[in-house]
Amino acid sequence: MTAQSILAGAARGQVLATDEGLSFWGGVDPLSGLVIDVHHPLCGQSLAGMVLVMPTTRGSCSGSGVILDLALNGLAPAAFVFREMEDIVTLGAMIAGRMFDRPVPIVRLGAEEFARVARAQQVDLTEDALMIDGRRVPLDPAPVAGLTLTAADRAMLDGAKGPACRIAMEVICAMAALQGATALVDVTQGHIDGCILANTANLRFAETMAQMGGRVSVPTTINAISVDHGNWRKQGVPPQFGLRAARLADAYVQMGARPTFTCAPYLLETAPEAGEMIGWSESNAVIYANSVLAARTVKHPDYLDLFIAMTGRAPLSGVYLEANRTPRLRIDVTCPVGHDDALWPMLGYLAGQLSPDRIPILTGLEQTAPSRDDLKAMCAAFGTTSAAPMLHVAGITPEAEAFPDPADRVTVTKADLARVWAELNPGPDEIDLVALGSPHFSLTECRALSGLVQGTRAEGVAMIVTVGQNVLAQARAEGILARLEAFGAQVIPDICWCSITEPVFPVEARNLMTNSGKYAHYAPGLSGRNVRFGSLADCVAAARSGSAPKRPPDWLG
Repeated sequence: MTAQSILAGAARGQVLATDEGLSFWGGVDPLSGLVIDVHHPLCGQSLAGMVLVMPTTRGSCSGSGVILDLALNGLAPAAFVFREMEDIVTLGAMIAGRMFDRPVPIVRLGAEEFARVARAQQVDLTEDALMIDGRRVPLDPAPVAGLTLTAADRAMLDGAKGPACRIAMEVICAMAALQGATALVDVTQGHIDGCILANTANLRFAETMAQMGGRVSVPTTINAISVDHGNWRKQGVPPQFGLRAARLADAYVQMGARPTFTCAPYLLETAPEAGEMIGWSESNAVIYANSVLAARTVKHPDYLDLFIAMTGRAPLSGVYLEANRTPRLRIDVTCPVGHDDALWPMLGYLAGQLSPDRIPILTGLEQTAPSRDDLKAMCAAFGTTSAAPMLHVAGITPEAEAFPDPADRVTVTKADLARVWAELNPGPDEIDLVALGSPHFSLTECRALSGLVQGTRAEGVAMIVTVGQNVLAQARAEGILARLEAFGAQVIPDICWCSITEPVFPVEARNLMTNSGKYAHYAPGLSGRNVRFGSLADCVAAARSGSAPKRPPDWLG
């Protein structure tokens, strides 16, 4: 493949090129078109009307909703040029064209032509060619689905289950063609990610599908939303926002999804088993399901997750297939002696940087015995910096020994981890908010926190813990909630740190501390606050003293 039209269309624009993938969720403001990820080379640049040239995207599945919102706001790039396979932006652009008549063209190029476009000043795109500084590059048409479909699949395509299900199956088949799938696979459950009111697009999409009669056909859970569904009025959330956020959640409930409102569906009683084919979205959940539970799901973009839940079918591609779960990079870790729980999100973050577009296997950690919470933190941070849908950890994750050793290798030293610590700690020492629960805290994390919160908090320091309703009920029953509240912590269900807004996010807080590598990365762009990162014990100490540690932990010294 030299040059291929993925979503056809005409466009003209100046080239904006980067060699680093970008997560549109948490990385781009849909109301301005500006890149807000402070860790990305394009931070501060406007994408509106540009031809964005980058290898692929990374990070959150919610990027498809950001692209749709950019298109609806007239702020989308004129076109995208990718080098690798890409699903998240592609799905959002596909929905923008199919449902809202706001197409955004997408082209995929081979390495040589991609490098040429990245050096160009301006690009002109037609249905069948790309003009690069006056040089015409013919475009092959988008692949056509050569799918083996069942009678039930064809009936859905023919509209037998209504117009919403017909659109769902049409998009699934189109995505299958782009992914090179020749068949679809049954899934046993779904998880919906696009239920955060980060943009108008998510609400328009969900209510449109509900009004068209869309309904899930397999058990389906719902991600964290933008408000504490039962308490947002008491929390001072403006009705203009709270009502719309609740409407978005209610649209998915109307379509038959369970109101679980958690970004950690693997903590529910319905968590999938090894080998189970599921249709999940939300990057941390996907990576945890594949890596730790050995279930199987592609990192489905927002909106495609609903379509898969409606039909019970997904393209048989990516890590649904055994061969595609093979690690392609070995990361040998020199494990620091005496490390604490901050090691795991730091390792995930660093592994994603080293392996931005392929599955890695980490070695050297065989004697560490990480908890499920440690692995949760690692998977979430990995999903922040990598586009890969899973990772392996030798001697720890269940499929790590199932594949041959990769030829490509890299070594991680204490100095590499120290660099990551510095990258996640740009803020000042003074702390006025401790942010915990990205992803949602588990019951064991709540127990660990309750064991640390002895004494009193420093005046003016808030602590907020976000959890799922299931964990909140268990913590209340065990008396954990009472101990945390006695310390002055707020434990809030339904929302998470990627969706929290003022005034639930304290308006006066300027400097926050978190134990989440994921939130340490996204928080500056999403909240506009300064960020510090550390272990859970460091976060509790900061709540007591009002100050973050002035130096890296001793185990990095």
